[in-house]
Amino acid sequence: MSVLQKAKLFNYNNKEDFPVKLTQWIGEVFYDILPEHGYEVREEQIYTAFQMAEAVCKKKVHLAEAGLGTGKTFAYLLTAIAYARFSGKPVVIACASTALQEQISGPKGDIATLSRILGIEIDARMAKDPHQYVCDARVDEARSLFSDKSNKMHNEMNQWLEQTHKGERSEMPLVPDRLWKLIGWDTTINCDHCTSRGYCKLVKARDHYRPARDLIIADHEIFFEDLWIRETRIMEGLLPILPSYCAVILDEGHKVIVPASMQAGQNIIEDDMENIILFIEQIQDARESLISLTLVLEEANADFFSKLNRRLIADERCERLSIRVDETLLKAADIFHKVLEQMLFELQIEQELYLESMSESLLLTCENQIERAMMALSRFCRSSSRDVVTWVDQMDGSFWVVPRNIGKMFHHHLFAKGLPVVFTSATLSNKSDFSYFTRMLGLKRPSTSTVESSFDLENQVVVYLNESVNEEAILFSHKIKELISLLKQNEGRTLVLTNSLEEVRKIRKTLEDVEFPFEILWEDQGERGYLVRKFREEVSTVLVGASFWEGIDVPGESLSQVIVWQLPFPSLDPLVEEQRKEAKEAGLDSMEMVDYPEMGLKLKQGCGRLIRTKDDKGSIMIMEPVKGMPWEQVVLGALPMGARIIGKQITF
Repeated sequence: MSVLQKAKLFNYNNKEDFPVKLTQWIGEVFYDILPEHGYEVREEQIYTAFQMAEAVCKKKVHLAEAGLGTGKTFAYLLTAIAYARFSGKPVVIACASTALQEQISGPKGDIATLSRILGIEIDARMAKDPHQYVCDARVDEARSLFSDKSNKMHNEMNQWLEQTHKGERSEMPLVPDRLWKLIGWDTTINCDHCTSRGYCKLVKARDHYRPARDLIIADHEIFFEDLWIRETRIMEGLLPILPSYCAVILDEGHKVIVPASMQAGQNIIEDDMENIILFIEQIQDARESLISLTLVLEEANADFFSKLNRRLIADERCERLSIRVDETLLKAADIFHKVLEQMLFELQIEQELYLESMSESLLLTCENQIERAMMALSRFCRSSSRDVVTWVDQMDGSFWVVPRNIGKMFHHHLFAKGLPVVFTSATLSNKSDFSYFTRMLGLKRPSTSTVESSFDLENQVVVYLNESVNEEAILFSHKIKELISLLKQNEGRTLVLTNSLEEVRKIRKTLEDVEFPFEILWEDQGERGYLVRKFREEVSTVLVGASFWEGIDVPGESLSQVIVWQLPFPSLDPLVEEQRKEAKEAGLDSMEMVDYPEMGLKLKQGCGRLIRTKDDKGSIMIMEPVKGMPWEQVVLGALPMGARIIGKQITF
């Protein structure tokens, strides 16, 4: 370890002196050191940094909302590095995406920049989602599937598998999901009995980040996977996924509920059950009772998913589809569970009798899949106790069962441990009211801080609100006329945000015969990443979609107008539905407690697409009436603070 690595960032006499000296050092960095390297002094950034530092030193749970351009990453990195060295353990920074992980810890990222400016070595290591790594055992078993030398992808895969040291999917970004599923790690793999144990790509990755002394840059999935099973692994004598840490910072904190719920739950994929059946059928000299049971399992699997799919509540706005649970479905689930239980018993007998005739790693993977499926079905069949939330993933058809009250798990596994925990995002509140977010997490009295964007929004943004009281003004045909006018006036360069792909298709069909001197990109007619890149690179295009409310960054001339076609009220998402039920059971108005806050947070994200740099300028048009509506204050609270607001009558 170098002298710089060991060194304190500043001198302090004792632990009581540390918070004072930390605050002084942060002030010195922001007021003196960074300006010497061309950074402007941003009071919003400095205030946020001071608030985070105080919360971490007092071991609080803190909610830090920081508007666009604040520089919240630098704000939390300074405290994180200093606190890690003070505590002798790393700080975990959990991100919502690999892109954000790279932005923070990549060769030209924020950590590298701070290291260069401050003249210190920072030991920061990235912990990626395990699903991003190949599994050596599965690669060996799948070799024959990549033997077609006339297939370009097969040749590239074989060459990469021979040469790769890290085994990360990012090294082969074009590999299709169906191929990656054959060779990638997944949660059902039993690593404890693997012939590659201790030598595989995933273990090497974990061995790399575990010794980190300052920071571990994880994603939300790996953080919550570790959090929920950490105590169990320690009791079983296994290493936790993440090493011991002294504090947690959850960037893009508004996104934690879904990954936290999914990592705490179980899922079943119909195709996985079919693969288990195929594996069993290929066992040489398998007993007749085992082979016969595969037919029963095949029927139970098909019957359950058939009944399940007929009971889905269709809503294309949802990634997760709600289920109409009835006795017929519960009975099919119970039968499926019993067949799986019998199959597990038969496989264990087969394993004892004829282990040499089958792959042990494949067998253990099958057993793990069966056990997870049994747990999901068991919890589902007990769903009358209302301790779970269930859904079907619209993308892959997987059936999910997750705990209903995720807030209790947050309290037990995280908040009650006495560690500093910071949630930070541009969208945690509505007008500094954090109550919706705190209710979801079961938080009682967190400390909070709020700063608006450091941009000059008064001169950069104008917001037009539809103040029409005439009901005709919200008719589709009238909104279309206004849309055409706005697009032509702005010469394209517009992001149109809708609530569903159905609405995207409806708008597209209506505008088919309208001539525009620019191209319109439709979400239902292209891959998302491609559309965003084209929109960013080709000035004067228009992008219309339902999934662009957040997660896209289009600075510069390509975007100078955001049109909110519909206010983003939440769909029938099962996780949101549970919050509605809880509100009603508590005698509260579910619209006030759930729908309005959800809409406000998403609208805030959508409006945030417009201004990405201090040089951007543009307008936001809210097409639905706002003035005098029950949600008026929610909408006003979601608009960029300081932006000029102009009422507009839509008349024809």
